[in-house]
Amino acid sequence: MTRVITLVIDSFGIGYTPDATKFGDEGANTLASLAKVYLEKTGQQIKIPNLTKLGLIEACKQASNIDVPHIALEERKGAYGYAKELSTGKDTPSGHWEMAGVPVLFDWGYFSDKTNSFPPELIDKINAKTGYAGLLGNSHASGTDIINEFGQAHIETGLPICYTSGDSVFQVAAHETHFGLDNLYTYCETVRELLDELNIGRVIARPFIGETPDDFSRTGNRRDYSVLPPEPTVLDKIHANGTHVISVGKISDIFAHQGISEKTKATGLDALLDATIEHIKTSDDDTMIFTNLVNFDQDFGHRRDPVGYAKELETFDARLPEIYDAMSDDDVLFLTADHGCDPTWPGSDHTREYVPVLAYHHKIDSVDLGERQTFADLGQTIADIFNVEPMQYGTSFLTELAIEG
Repeated sequence: MTRVITLVIDSFGIGYTPDATKFGDEGANTLASLAKVYLEKTGQQIKIPNLTKLGLIEACKQASNIDVPHIALEERKGAYGYAKELSTGKDTPSGHWEMAGVPVLFDWGYFSDKTNSFPPELIDKINAKTGYAGLLGNSHASGTDIINEFGQAHIETGLPICYTSGDSVFQVAAHETHFGLDNLYTYCETVRELLDELNIGRVIARPFIGETPDDFSRTGNRRDYSVLPPEPTVLDKIHANGTHVISVGKISDIFAHQGISEKTKATGLDALLDATIEHIKTSDDDTMIFTNLVNFDQDFGHRRDPVGYAKELETFDARLPEIYDAMSDDDVLFLTADHGCDPTWPGSDHTREYVPVLAYHHKIDSVDLGERQTFADLGQTIADIFNVEPMQYGTSFLTELAIEG
């Protein structure tokens, strides 16, 4: 039976959507922007031949009517399209849940104030429940910046560093040794319970190491505490039907560990891809491997580093043939994203963009999937492949892929 491998290139948008004005994102285009700056800074066009061969550049051009500076490649083999988001937000859970067939059609709660972001009554509840005398930070901030600003005070006082962003999120940074990793997780679990009534999507544990701002660095022991999707996702349905669902990276956290058979954590793009490839080589039939490649977003998108983003994309592209080689004749690979994060856009938040919908299997021809009206088309296609009850949202494009479910 067919195996499905889905790789989420976290934050990889390909052009602003018609509703981007509501988010202040009209004009954003993650792919086009990083490729343009890369050419300006290095004098070289971005080299992504495997993604180009799949149809990525054509999908971006269709989505945004923008030419992306890249090394030209005429040969094409793969399905390509672009999808817009039904969900009301441009955050990680909304994007992932929608691609799994469950759009978020309600409004998340947010901490909108840039400074003194958390209400005093919430802080009082957190302190009373956790036993701490207070917290540091309490603002919208970059994760690396706020660690550099408050890291030493955190070590000296033992108080956690708490911050947020334009997403529906409460983040907690703490030192793995001085504060303790288990202590950080316990703190986040307590905060998670207190935030349910505020409809905050995620609490994120952000552990770090080092003794001074010169050597502070975040570790791979991040943990996300997400609320449950509002209804069963395609992962729940195929898992209940006997499919082995493997999470690589933060996928399991995003889905609150629902519909997951096995999870693998890894730090860095190469490690995430290594783990994915190993699962492709060793997993049985009737398996779905679902991987989030978080580094594009956290290391380059949010940090507004278009050159670094472009280089990371080239690294990813160069490893795609390894994934192809590990796939059997019945396997299908999907590449997509959960939102945009244009590294040239003002601020440091996500951007409301179309995302690519790319597909590959060994016998595929070049297929134009066109504009998809929702990320949920992917979830519907996966439901079709594994022969489970259709999702409420989305239109399957399985027929266009010329594979049998």
